[in-house]
Amino acid sequence: MSDDHTHVQEFFGARAADWDSRFPDDGPAYAAAVAELGLRPGDRVLDAGCGTGRALPPLRAAVGPSGVVLGADLTPEMLEAAVQAGRDRDGRLLLTDVGALPLRSQALDAVFAAGLIAHLPHPVDNLRELGRVVRPGGTLALFHPIGRAALAARQGRRITPDDLRAEANLGPLLARSGWRMTSYVDEDARFLALATREN
Repeated sequence: MSDDHTHVQEFFGARAADWDSRFPDDGPAYAAAVAELGLRPGDRVLDAGCGTGRALPPLRAAVGPSGVVLGADLTPEMLEAAVQAGRDRDGRLLLTDVGALPLRSQALDAVFAAGLIAHLPHPVDNLRELGRVVRPGGTLALFHPIGRAALAARQGRRITPDDLRAEANLGPLLARSGWRMTSYVDEDARFLALATREN
């Protein structure tokens, strides 16, 4: 992927208005993945590549009113859809590139990233940037509401050996980015990899 974000913005911008209606049953999967982050009241969490903000309500529920929830996305139309759905009440929305976050270092306890990794132009650098804003020992969740095989079938393609989400590829990629993978699940019903921020 190039650093030109125009393609990503065009792709998601054209789909933002009906994104939630295309995937109406994902809510419970998002809530379950957020629960696995182990957030506590008062924690500070970023939804990186938040799209229409489907993770923001369970993230807010997990950190409570004293916590901080941020949603960052590159596509204005996705953030507009999040506002129209009222999800801006659950977190502050940022129009920004997750590869260059306007946040201070170690400002967060966790990052949640649904469907993000395939859209990162420089995965090592971009995951390192997510690590920069998380305190040592903080957590990263890479999530998709369906597994790799189910997603490939939905898109009419096959899984290839270079798939970044394959366990054999993802573990070393995270390690090069300053993360340590702590769990990995790839089932038809979901994909979830958890990682801890190294010192």
